[in-house]
Amino acid sequence: MEFQIAVAKVNKYATSESGDTLEVVERPNGGLSVVLADGQTSGRGAKAVSQMVVRKVIGLLAEGVRDGAAARAASDALFTDKQGKVISTLNIASLDLHSRTIVLTRNNPSPLFICRGETIDRIDAESIPLGTSRDVRPLITELPIEAGLTIVIYTDGLTHAGERRGSPMEVGEAIRSVLEDQDPSPQSLADSLLAHAVRLDDERPADDISVLVLKFSSNIGDNVRRMTVRLPINGIAS
Repeated sequence: MEFQIAVAKVNKYATSESGDTLEVVERPNGGLSVVLADGQTSGRGAKAVSQMVVRKVIGLLAEGVRDGAAARAASDALFTDKQGKVISTLNIASLDLHSRTIVLTRNNPSPLFICRGETIDRIDAESIPLGTSRDVRPLITELPIEAGLTIVIYTDGLTHAGERRGSPMEVGEAIRSVLEDQDPSPQSLADSLLAHAVRLDDERPADDISVLVLKFSSNIGDNVRRMTVRLPINGIAS
């Protein structure tokens, strides 16, 4: 079995920095964690907030701290630093090779989607962002790993795409339409969702958007771990 991670993200239109931050860290007992945070508003201030949250979380995860405890600690740190005046959403997706499960930790009002074949489950129980008060607790979902399991996580820019022209994005339906047409790679699914959102915003995203797709595949290849990152750099001639 193979675990694949794909990300597609774009800045708010006419904003030089994204308020979303995503990092991947290896777990000390085996596996990986992906951490995604979205700082309040957008631009440089939001970036500083999301970076602070992500760095706090990945530092604790690397020391073996449980995901839920790391999320609570990051919330307390943000609340103390900003005196409750600034918030951030947080998602942690952890492949735990010891338990052979995927652990999804959420402090994000935006739902996430769990896909198994033709079944698409929306996980949308009420969730509170970090920094609103002390001891903010995350919602945690733990699933056994299985071939074909696909998980879609995103920041609220995806949810709000199209709102300004009265046609908000239906994320679940967008996921279903892509999955029904093909068996897409995680990157293809992430790219398709992001492209749809940008089109709804008339190619001018109204907010930072990040889409994270996780997939377990039955494909058997070599035992080499690989990571590919693509970062467009504007204003520099090739």
